[in-house]
Amino acid sequence: MKYDIIVAGVGGQGVLSISAVIAASAMNAGLHVKQSEEHGMAQRGGAVVSHLRLSDSPIHSDLVPQAGADLIISMEPLESLRYLNYLAPAGKVLTAGDPVVNFPGYPEIEKTIDALNSLPSATVIEAAKLSREAGSGRATNMVMVGAATPSLPIEAQFIEEHIREAFERKGARMLEINLTAYRLGVEAVSCTTA
Repeated sequence: MKYDIIVAGVGGQGVLSISAVIAASAMNAGLHVKQSEEHGMAQRGGAVVSHLRLSDSPIHSDLVPQAGADLIISMEPLESLRYLNYLAPAGKVLTAGDPVVNFPGYPEIEKTIDALNSLPSATVIEAAKLSREAGSGRATNMVMVGAATPSLPIEAQFIEEHIREAFERKGARMLEINLTAYRLGVEAVSCTTA
């Protein structure tokens, strides 16, 4: 088994946190993991991308090949379109629906969402709304981890365990917010596929 993921977004959105949660959960589940990230001008709202490769046998390269990603997780709709050349023919796209308009000429959001909806396997998640519902607008990344969970080759228990480990030391409230955001993300995808 091999499962390749591209995680994309803009600096400060939690792209690297998503990759870290999935990578640690996969290792706890006994999988081999390779991870690579690019985050040049991230602090100024620039693009951030992480390549994440999971397998039940050793992996030799940490970069996902073009047309090889089983899943693209994007924190922003335009960033998901930017990395479509990495999507495998049977791959899926999960994107948060709220744009980060970080340059002049950002396309109309309706056109961007229409382009995503024209793909056979794209799902747009109202991640910002769900994270606020969980108690913090900063938990959007955990919403997206939850939305990705049904597609991942990792049992949900390993992901929840890692979220617990990562947020327990930040206090009970932070743990509850992030677990709730994660669970709302899982629910959002199960509602769209039901």
